[in-house]
Amino acid sequence: MQIKNDQQHYGSLAITLHWLVALIVPAMFALGLWMTSLTYYNDWYQRGPLIHKGVGVLLFVTLLFRLLWRFISPPPEGLSSYNTFEKIAGRFSHILLYLLLFLVLISGYLISTADGRPLEFFALLELPALIHGFEDQEDIAGDIHLYSAYCMVGLVALHAIAALKHHFIDKDRTLLRMLGR
Repeated sequence: MQIKNDQQHYGSLAITLHWLVALIVPAMFALGLWMTSLTYYNDWYQRGPLIHKGVGVLLFVTLLFRLLWRFISPPPEGLSSYNTFEKIAGRFSHILLYLLLFLVLISGYLISTADGRPLEFFALLELPALIHGFEDQEDIAGDIHLYSAYCMVGLVALHAIAALKHHFIDKDRTLLRMLGR
């Protein structure tokens, strides 16, 4: 399998990036929800957020690279069997997924740096608090983070359902292309 996409197939890099994000996003959502239930005396009260933030930074870098890769190696065209609605819905949902992912990640950064302290990345480096000190920044960013995460997970579920619909009902190659076949 080639590394770059062609007109009919996704390349190995696009497939790897897709499934990496597909695994990380629900795991981060679950971790985020679980963290909110922890009490101060739980062993994971400090550890959970550090992991969540560190993986969030890695996801942000991965998404930037994934967007860059889409320009370097554009995805294949949609299948000729797609109707107009499917073509428009597919494009719109992909754009919305990227926007929601970045909104979740940026709002997470704004929560973490609201008090002016840098965001610590796995005790390896600190990302400076570039935007901080706005009134209620942590609360507003927290609401945006939560609700955009719920919207994103809902859209991810629709994305998966659409892929399964293409595979089992339409019996087309949509899902197989993202599996490298």
